[in-house]
Amino acid sequence: MTCLSLLLGLTLAANPSVFDVRTYGAKPNMDISQALSTAWKNACASLTQSELFIPNGVFYLKRAILQGPCKAPIKVQLQGTLRATNDLTGFNEEDGWVTFKYINGLTLMGGGTFDGQGKSVWGKQCGQGKYCSKLPMNIRFDYITNSLVRDIISLDSKQFHMNVLGCQNVTFLHVRAIASGSSPNTDGIHIGRSFGINITDAHIQTGDDCVSLGDGSKKITITKVTCGPGHGISVGSLGLYKNEQPVEGVFVRNCTLINTMNGVRIKTWPDSFVGSASDIHFEDIIMENSGNPILIDQEYCLWNKCNKKVPSKIQIKDVTFKDIRGTSATANAINLICSSGFPCQNIELVDIDLKYNGQGHITSQCKNVKPKILGVHNPTACLAN
Repeated sequence: MTCLSLLLGLTLAANPSVFDVRTYGAKPNMDISQALSTAWKNACASLTQSELFIPNGVFYLKRAILQGPCKAPIKVQLQGTLRATNDLTGFNEEDGWVTFKYINGLTLMGGGTFDGQGKSVWGKQCGQGKYCSKLPMNIRFDYITNSLVRDIISLDSKQFHMNVLGCQNVTFLHVRAIASGSSPNTDGIHIGRSFGINITDAHIQTGDDCVSLGDGSKKITITKVTCGPGHGISVGSLGLYKNEQPVEGVFVRNCTLINTMNGVRIKTWPDSFVGSASDIHFEDIIMENSGNPILIDQEYCLWNKCNKKVPSKIQIKDVTFKDIRGTSATANAINLICSSGFPCQNIELVDIDLKYNGQGHITSQCKNVKPKILGVHNPTACLAN
């Protein structure tokens, strides 16, 4: 039996103990912070599988930290909408509005919505060129294991929609993240220092990366993701901080990117700390008017706050781009810009068929890399090499 089958089995267990937030005083259109906290504590303390139930309706929530370890597997059945307030008092850097942490055997499901009310702060709390780190993420998953997140919606997060940190064997199935294309720092799903994360059948439309992988991301599978608007599906950025862990074993397959700023990319900072990204594979990807469809950028320099004259120390190797097809919004469709200090190694491009949506010829550019080229190629990659 597969890991996903086991997780799906958790959602079908007979007669779990149900903890309805209405039992603890929750009412529609009112703040349910205390009711949710109490219901969670009781459900988490149950010796048998439990269900925390949030029914249809709109419920306001200042903040929730739903923390384990729990005595048994626990299911959160969200059918209604949790709506954030505009009170940012008490939030620190990288905080979540709703945080799940230290839980084994969590199932979050129900078709409900986490409404972060991000429109109230986008462009107002932070100036141009400043990362809004103190704005809360919609949902944080910290140190969650053997768990399933399915059929939930993250709407208008103030910052990242879903942040996955220190997690192991977690599947995201049929999730959605929705925000305008102009919303800042609203990555759909960001993963860091986690192992065995699976994202499948997701629809993500945001103002930043649809899926982004930070350091320590290992054995990550991303399939059947529809992305756009947004900045694409990205590994990185890497190398900004000391002691970052390697990124290893990333598989992105059967995805569609629509009107995205970038396609599939790996990005590292110049003048970086030492690190590596390897065993990364992008396969069976459809581009619909995506800018920079295939991109390795080892000169990534947000807000020009770096020294591009010093090469990146992130070693990128064992990367394949295979069966990538569709249309490019930029004439330069393939950009492999590798580090002069640590040139990319063992890069393969196989069966690439891209057409430029504008006037002129479709082109490619390469620096510090000699990729292996197989099958159909339009444009011809690294023609100057």
